[in-house]
Amino acid sequence: MPYLVSFHLGWLVGSLLLGFCMGWISVVQRGNGTSKVTARWLAVFTAALVAASFAQVVPGRFGYWLDLGLIMFACYLVGCTIGAWLRDRVVSRSMPTAAL
Repeated sequence: MPYLVSFHLGWLVGSLLLGFCMGWISVVQRGNGTSKVTARWLAVFTAALVAASFAQVVPGRFGYWLDLGLIMFACYLVGCTIGAWLRDRVVSRSMPTAAL
């Protein structure tokens, strides 16, 4: 794992920055989002991929790609979280307080 992180550090930082940008933008978006059923299926699918990675079910090159994809996805989600949180802090600070 340390080899994977050190060798692909540029790509991991890129996915973190892309996630940050998407998190910053997505706070303004007013879409419907995903349904609860779809969110559950995506969570189960992601958990199955993580379990397959930890159990080393997928050997060779495809296992390497699975590990790299999961690490990049985690970096992307961390970046999204940080970007959305910072955007929320900036927007809430610049909004005037309601008069009582």
